[in-house]
Amino acid sequence: MSNVERACEFLKKAGTYYLATVEGDQPRVRPFGTAHIYEGKLYIQTGKVKNVSKQLEANGKAEICAFTGGKWIRIAGVLKADDRLEAKQSMLDAYPSLQAMYKADDGNTIVYYFECAKATISSFTSAPEEFTF
Repeated sequence: MSNVERACEFLKKAGTYYLATVEGDQPRVRPFGTAHIYEGKLYIQTGKVKNVSKQLEANGKAEICAFTGGKWIRIAGVLKADDRLEAKQSMLDAYPSLQAMYKADDGNTIVYYFECAKATISSFTSAPEEFTF
């Protein structure tokens, strides 16, 4: 299993993860649930009208944290927007429940992929595992 697959599998198993962005000098954190691999990269999805999208456009540095099975993962890196219809449709195909609110060509749907990501899986009982993708 590749490193990006390990990270995505962990996020999917957790179900909900928390995405941290920055707005000026203020951290912003909110729950997310989309994690998808497209063209070998880890993608997330949101709406362009949301504050999270505006924050990522201003500063792409972000971090994800999720907890499951007594372990947690932190993924830090830069999230880059991918406005291609194919990338958006791939995400929507992977998450059919989103299709009631989003369409690949609606002008609002946006997907982001991690660039230069560093993941750390930790627990209270073992040494942290670090990997990049």
